[in-house]
Amino acid sequence: MEAYNITVVGASGIVGQEFLKILDERNVPVGRLRLLATARSAGKTVRFRGEEIVVEETTEESFTPDDHVVFLSASGAASKQYAPIAAANGSFVVDDSSAFRMDPAVPLVIPEINPDDLEWHRGIVSQPNCTTTPMLMALNPIHRVNPLRRVVVSTYQAVAGAGTAAVEGLRRETEAALAGRHEPSGTQKREIAFNAVPQIDVFADDGYTKEELKMANETRKILHAPDVGVSATCVRIPTFFGHAMSVWAEFERPISAEEARALMTAAPGIDVVDDPATERYPTPMDAAGTDRVLVGRIRPDHSKPGAIVFWTVTDSIRKGAATNVVQVIEEAARRGLIRPRAAVR
Repeated sequence: MEAYNITVVGASGIVGQEFLKILDERNVPVGRLRLLATARSAGKTVRFRGEEIVVEETTEESFTPDDHVVFLSASGAASKQYAPIAAANGSFVVDDSSAFRMDPAVPLVIPEINPDDLEWHRGIVSQPNCTTTPMLMALNPIHRVNPLRRVVVSTYQAVAGAGTAAVEGLRRETEAALAGRHEPSGTQKREIAFNAVPQIDVFADDGYTKEELKMANETRKILHAPDVGVSATCVRIPTFFGHAMSVWAEFERPISAEEARALMTAAPGIDVVDDPATERYPTPMDAAGTDRVLVGRIRPDHSKPGAIVFWTVTDSIRKGAATNVVQVIEEAARRGLIRPRAAVR
């Protein structure tokens, strides 16, 4: 891979910071790196490969044709404002918000699943929700040979998915709770320390939250399977990193737990950790800081012969967000979908 000029919007956020770390870990060549954020963060410095880079305030004038790759890790409103400007300059734009995920003109990509969708991008590529990615990583190996019909999923999501403030909020709430006090941080819909909150994002008219609807709609788009039934319940729990979920899945043809386990084991990006005899199964602590999707407790559903149930965990900030974005950039570069190169730094 040759070097590109990369601009990051939301560089001071938890995903933006992890993105820079992963660029370094994967030895991605970078030409000129620019870091943009809100006015509040402008002026701060970030160290990258031995250089101190000053964070600049994001404006519409921030984007130029010299930006070969633009990664947006900010709000949906910011993405809607800035992504079209960057794309009009000829930049390859990867957006981490929900702003363009269901736009039929914008690919929604997990490189291990639907990399060919990058071929029809018009400047903007969207990044899936941090719960959709691990679920589909586990389901896709089966779906490829035995099409998915229906999924029922319950998530157990870490506070890191809500950003740096939420991580600090859990820490403060926990310290207060251990001292016998209730001091909600305001970073979740309810006090989160030693609690479980069955609401992530706002409610739609049908009683589902937007987070739950994202999982359903994104599943159909990524798998190119518009008729797949998906019902999700998304819950925030008091863990710092690592989203977990319990998944029930039914396919066109009955499948055994043994068949499912073999297909998942052979798939890229997945580690099957599943040995009930020795009580081996993945937990959020196991996933934190890794790029793998961990799957365990694969078993048959006795109430519906032919369906399976499993448990999966991943780091929502890495494979659920920043790592997937880096992989999208790497795959687009491999396919020659990013224009002019820069000098390597």
